[in-house]
Amino acid sequence: MQGQKFLVTGGSRGIGRATVLSLVEAGADVAFTYRSNQEAAEEVVAEAAKLGGGKVVSFLADAEDYAQAKQTIESVKEALGGLDGVVLNAGINRDKLLVMMAENDWDDVISTNLKGTFNYARASVYGLIQQRSGRIVVVSSVSGLIGTPGQVNYSATKAGQIGMVRTLANEVGKFGITVNAVAPGYIKTDMWDEMKEATREKVNLTIPAGRPGTPEEVANTIRFLLSPDASYINGSVIVIDGGLSA
Repeated sequence: MQGQKFLVTGGSRGIGRATVLSLVEAGADVAFTYRSNQEAAEEVVAEAAKLGGGKVVSFLADAEDYAQAKQTIESVKEALGGLDGVVLNAGINRDKLLVMMAENDWDDVISTNLKGTFNYARASVYGLIQQRSGRIVVVSSVSGLIGTPGQVNYSATKAGQIGMVRTLANEVGKFGITVNAVAPGYIKTDMWDEMKEATREKVNLTIPAGRPGTPEEVANTIRFLLSPDASYINGSVIVIDGGLSA
């Protein structure tokens, strides 16, 4: 992936962070966005520099704002000298049972996860069409395939992302662009660490692999989908859940 140029949204932690580091290690130049935690973003840049791979730059940006997404894409192209693909990873959760879910819990998740995906896909796709090549990978979730109690809002956005991926793949495949999604299950990120130990133990019993996945395991799949080796994979959803949804 030497010399390839990518943007990862939500790249300061979890799967996004692991993806940035994986791509840099493979020789790509990478830009990533972060919503508020500048310290975490600086740590990613510093860690990436130690890998001795490609260039890394970070941008403070809100996924919910289309104008900002459009400007960020232009800034990324200027900083990296082009753009070969995007990883649409930025997302939040506001988990509650539907009967207890406030309207803003719904609106915030829809706006960040679903509209944010639209914003960056829309802002980047025209440039990819012009160059007649590119990769788009959306970080969805197994929650968009099987549904998870307490995640009506989150599951709706993740299912929506999968619908967007399959439709957009049909729209832009003729331009040499692939559009795919990964659907992780339980992954050892901040959300996993915030669970009570007893809850984690119960969850592990539902996973055939007997454990949560790691951000690196998801990042490796994303890197593959961005690579030339995945040139004939388009409109697919790659489930990474240790067998949870099998």
